Amino acid sequence: MSSNVRKRFWTRDSSILLGGFFVTVFLIIYIWWPLAEEYLAYVDWHGAWWLYMDWLLLGIFGFMSITIIANADLKRDALIIFVGICGGLAIESWGTQTNIWHYYTAERPPLWIIPAWPIASLSIDRISRFLNRIFDRVNEEDTLPSSFSLFTALYWIIFGSFLILMLVFVSPTFDKSYTWLALALCILLIITPSDHRFALLTFIAGAGLGYFLELWGTTRECWTYYTNETPPLFAVLAHGMAAVAFWRTGLLVKMILKFKGFSAASADVNQLEM
Repeated sequence: MSSNVRKRFWTRDSSILLGGFFVTVFLIIYIWWPLAEEYLAYVDWHGAWWLYMDWLLLGIFGFMSITIIANADLKRDALIIFVGICGGLAIESWGTQTNIWHYYTAERPPLWIIPAWPIASLSIDRISRFLNRIFDRVNEEDTLPSSFSLFTALYWIIFGSFLILMLVFVSPTFDKSYTWLALALCILLIITPSDHRFALLTFIAGAGLGYFLELWGTTRECWTYYTNETPPLFAVLAHGMAAVAFWRTGLLVKMILKFKGFSAASADVNQLEM
């Protein structure tokens, strides 16, 4: 049994994915070395250097390193990475162009932050699947007989509350088309749930990881919100909403690819019949 668990945790693709993760981090440090050098300058390497180390950043880095290798599958993860890059670029563009938040480098948005989105997306995917398996086991034991109605109710309460919070938080940017597009997308995603339970678990996983990411970024003044909160509640929960948006986008892309594959197969069959 332990060997099966080990196989599920470390797959053939885990080494490739972890190697790609480290290569990405190395390239970011290499290309933007002045920023890394400025950050490392805060550490007193000739004294008690461990007192100056950013243990929160190292903890986040270590946690995501472990989670992304769990049950890695490049066929599935390639889509998560692609959606994470595109989605992260869109979100960072919206936030920095509307001045909801800004980076200390004044870039709008900075390209060095984009790779963090697909990496976080992989980690959130693993957490969501883990939570989903736990509830599957709970349901098998009949200890949660009304799980469907429970998750449905929680879904509308939590996502409805988030939407209200979002309206309040982004209200200063109602004059920006970016904000209206973001609001329209969130409303569309919320009112068309494909799976209440998994959407809710994905939201929780995204917000949970997002809290530590936002805590690090805002307390180190890497990025700052217009409210100067460290971090604002909306920013934390927005990571959960972003995770749901990425997951739903992935499902849509799979559906389109499957439909195209079906259409291509049908065309081949028709040619053979002719």
